[in-house]
Amino acid sequence: MIRTTISSSPSSLLRLPPRRRLNEKALSTASSSTVRRGRVVTMSAVDTTNQGALVGSMVVKPPSHPTYDMKAVIKLALAEDSGDRGDVTCLATVPSDMEVEAHFIAKEDGIIAGIALAEMIFSEVDPLIKVEWSIKDGDYVHKGMRFGKVYGCAHNIVVAERVVLNFMQRMSGIATLTKSMADAAHPAFILETRKTAPGLRLVDKWAVLIGGGKNHRMGLFDMVMIKDNHISIAGGVTNAIKSVDHFLEQNNFQMAVEVETRTLEEVKEVLEYTTQYKTTVTRIMLDNMVVPLPDGDVDVSMLKDAVELINGRFETEASGNVTLETVKKIGGTGVTYISSGALTHSVKALDISLKIDTELALLVGRRTNRA
Repeated sequence: MIRTTISSSPSSLLRLPPRRRLNEKALSTASSSTVRRGRVVTMSAVDTTNQGALVGSMVVKPPSHPTYDMKAVIKLALAEDSGDRGDVTCLATVPSDMEVEAHFIAKEDGIIAGIALAEMIFSEVDPLIKVEWSIKDGDYVHKGMRFGKVYGCAHNIVVAERVVLNFMQRMSGIATLTKSMADAAHPAFILETRKTAPGLRLVDKWAVLIGGGKNHRMGLFDMVMIKDNHISIAGGVTNAIKSVDHFLEQNNFQMAVEVETRTLEEVKEVLEYTTQYKTTVTRIMLDNMVVPLPDGDVDVSMLKDAVELINGRFETEASGNVTLETVKKIGGTGVTYISSGALTHSVKALDISLKIDTELALLVGRRTNRA
């Protein structure tokens, strides 16, 4: 059993019943310990840039970002739900001093992601809430499985419930699909794209890491990616690469450079230029070289020809027409990476619930084939 006591500063955005607060001195340290139920539980806090303290059960660190503020995203989600009055139903029906225990229940099979983020959310609402997990991020759950429980002020647990589940369900859906695609793509690596939910870029990409994928660029700032529109504006592939090489040299920037190609002729143009001149290009994207067939299969011969032309001189990335059904065949062509926007842009959330009356919830779940 993985046990965590959450410590963080409470949110000022919510109208919650007044309760005793934990000593916030521990927040200034990178790690702390608390004694509970006769044992010492060590909590490691990792402070990534502008993301706040991530505590407890984190096994996969979120990707780094120079400006993304995770705590601000959490506060925004909580404020979105509670508005200017708080949870009026709880205020009307739940005694402020009542404490309860609620259980996380998986309503379908999949990979769990978002445990560390859930701890941050509970902490933001109420630092006295205690959470215990029987699994960790990246573990498999099956329908009907109880995989965690939360104990504390009933009002505050219910206030946090929907925001916690919204994040965990989306992240778990992304992680589940990523795991399936990453396994099928091997030996190629699976990547997501920038087709993420607005405001949830880092959260979505974190879920991809938990699912066993790798991250593409975080945004427009951390990698040069010469795409079709850049090429069209520059007047061709060669001109675009020349401009990038000059820009990076002039500004003394060190970063990866990827160039998109759509035809074998463009691949040859990249190879010809990079043979003659020193270049910053590190990866060639092979876009839409996977051709759908009427029977639902795909023709990857063009992609395979492109990989053979490049012959290991650069990393390669296949994109376009990537699905769970096609990714194995694409991975067999020898490409280094396969990127799929579907990992994040249209993913199905994994159904998870948080219930106080667990037995009744499971009874209803079995009646509706969701437990």
